[in-house]
Amino acid sequence: MDSLLDALQEGRLIELPDNEKQDALQLLAHIIEAIPSVPSGTDVAGLVLKREETYNTILGRGFAVPHARASFDGDLYCAVGWSPSGVAYSTTDTNPIHIIIMFLVPDNQRNHYLKEISNIAKALNELHNEQTLKTAGDLNIVRNYLLDLVSSAKSIVGPEARARMIQLEARENIPQVDLQNISNFLMEPVTIITGTDMKQITLAQNKELADLLDKSFNIVESLNKNLNYFDISGWRILKKNSSIYQSGRIAYECLAIKIK
Repeated sequence: MDSLLDALQEGRLIELPDNEKQDALQLLAHIIEAIPSVPSGTDVAGLVLKREETYNTILGRGFAVPHARASFDGDLYCAVGWSPSGVAYSTTDTNPIHIIIMFLVPDNQRNHYLKEISNIAKALNELHNEQTLKTAGDLNIVRNYLLDLVSSAKSIVGPEARARMIQLEARENIPQVDLQNISNFLMEPVTIITGTDMKQITLAQNKELADLLDKSFNIVESLNKNLNYFDISGWRILKKNSSIYQSGRIAYECLAIKIK
């Protein structure tokens, strides 16, 4: 469970902004894509969403483990999302999903990934208390619970995984989560309004981001191609949805993500 532990230590645990499955998967995928050591252009979001069309990735007991396989050699990465109210993840399983652990699996990490999933499943079956996540009041409680779950799991997993966890626990104290600054990512809701008869308008709390987007002349073209996202000056702009109004005006609801 070393990849999960790394994600918790390195700030890749976030509170999901809503309970929509596709929004949650896209957000977690883009967080993984933003990791500097992940090759540029790796389409984690597209790979995960395509796989979800044919595979059920619910692990059980409120957990889901979607993943994307990548045709390069590298590290096994994951990002974790917590939904307080639960995500309606499957039409055949009505139990809400509170924790989504998304993996990026390079070619050389497939065996490692299978061991990781197996160890997580064992921990859930033998150690997990579902009520804890259902009643968790904030992300710090969730993070500490998951850290405890990983730490306790060393008693039921193999010696190789146990040695890895002991090594990681020997590092200096894990930093406490600042509830005002819960991860290594800035996330800003953004609305972009465009039309043939008007100048583009960006609505955002972050003035620097709003000014930056207002000066981007190809923003609409960028939002409508590829995976409905584009990168600009360290920000990744992810389009969540769009609404069409009279006179050809369109409002794009987006989420902007940036590594701090």
